[in-house]
This record gives sequence, structure tokens and C-alpha cells, in this order.
Amino acid sequence: MVNKKIWLGAAVTVATTIAVGTTIINHVKADTDDKTVTVGIVGDSSRELWENVSKRTEKKYGVKIKIKVFSDYVKPNQALVDGSLDLNAFQTKVFFDDQNKKLGNKLVSIGKTVISPIRLYSLKHDKLADLKDGAQVVIPNDATNEQRALNLLVQAKLIKYNESVDTPTVKDITDNHKKLDIVEIASDQTVSALKSADAAVINGNYAQDAGLKTKNVLLTQDVSNPKTASPYINIIAARKDKAKTKAYREIVKVYQTKTTEKEINKLYNGFESAAWNLK
Repeated sequence: MVNKKIWLGAAVTVATTIAVGTTIINHVKADTDDKTVTVGIVGDSSRELWENVSKRTEKKYGVKIKIKVFSDYVKPNQALVDGSLDLNAFQTKVFFDDQNKKLGNKLVSIGKTVISPIRLYSLKHDKLADLKDGAQVVIPNDATNEQRALNLLVQAKLIKYNESVDTPTVKDITDNHKKLDIVEIASDQTVSALKSADAAVINGNYAQDAGLKTKNVLLTQDVSNPKTASPYINIIAARKDKAKTKAYREIVKVYQTKTTEKEINKLYNGFESAAWNLK
């Protein structure tokens, strides 16, 4: 097995507000008015859903939502800590816990949103069995998504790894019988890498933004067991000192409705599903 770290350069963060046609400059403090709430998301896949939630929240509670779109998974939590966001909604609980610890445990989850299984994609092969010995497989290199990717490869019966390790990487693989060339790169670069690799493990939002199709999926993470799926439920995060803000709770109430669930089913065609009732 060849272990490679590919650094493809720093991702450029695009911080753009979609709602109400207004652009907000990155690092400007979020609105102090509780009736105007700035929400950070990653990629365009969640934008339409949040625009729908925004309209319903303003109609029911008079709360306006401004949306900032980021291109990577790190900056939205940093922006939440420094106050340039009020809320963010893009990450799994396990990713949030890891990032929150690094940022001084200043954040808290205030509500569940969706679950989006991670998937193994290929533009070159139609099924898992087509992956030849030595095939190149790209996986995300951040701690939580890399473990998720390794678990998916275990599910595919392609590898085994030392599961006693807290934050496993390819160095912890104990069985790679097909001698796969497993390459670790930044999550937001996995789609680009798919063009040259035999397969890539890609997060749902990046796959949707890239227009990847179900026919390109070799394997989908099994999230049928609520206990094992729980860490991968996405959440809405806030700063601890602002978590009980009335407007934030109203946004969560509007999000966690049958209307939102119908929108999720319509927009994502199985890529994501409502998860606020999962335990």
C-alpha cells in the first residue's frame, strides 16, 4: 500500500450572502438584532433549502435569515466563534465535537437537521468488483471524515484497520489485500481528484454541488442503524452564550417540520434525509 498526502493548496473561502440579495464581507460581525440571523452553510447544495426555511421563518416569526456560503469545513466554525456568524448548519455531530474541542468548546448544538451518507464514487467503474489491484482510491484527510471513509472501505470489504486508534489514518490499515493506493486529500478536493482516480469517497454536499449521479455510486454508507448513524447526523450550531436566543430556537422549530422534510426529499433525491427524529 502506498500512503500519500497530497496538498492541493489552500481552499479559497467564498463568503457570500444569498438571502435578500445582500453581500456581507467576511469577518464582519453578525447582526446584533436577534430578528436578523446570519447562518453559515458549506457549498450550494443547502442554499435552496435554507432560502425556503428563511421565507417561512420570517413569515411565522418575523425572523430574517442571511446566508453565508463557505467552500470548506473549517472556517464556518471559526466564524461562529469570532461572531461573524450567528449559526452554522453544515456538519455532522462527530465533526462538530472534534472542531469544537479545538476551538475551546465555545459552541453547542441546538438542533438536528439531516443525515447525508458518505459515498464511494467512480467515473471509471460501474461496480466495486471492477476495482483492480493497485487501484487509486481518494479519501478525505480531516480526522472525522477520514475515519468515516475508512469505515466505508471496511464496509466494502476492501480494507481492515486498527479500530482502537482514536483518529485513524491510512497508516493504521492492517489489511489491504488489493494493495489499493489510498490517497488522503482535503475534503473539498475529492471531487476534482475523482477525475483521475479510480474512485473517491466524497461528502454529500460536495457530490451534490458537482452534479454526481447515483449511477456513479459504488457504495453508500449504511446509516440504517440509528445507534451507529447518530454521530453522522448534521446539526445547527450556535455559540454557547447565545444558544437560548429566541430567534435561534424559532429557526430550529421551522426547520424541524414536515414542510422541511418534504423539501429535503424533493431537493436531494435520497442524498440527504430528515434526521431530527432519529435518536
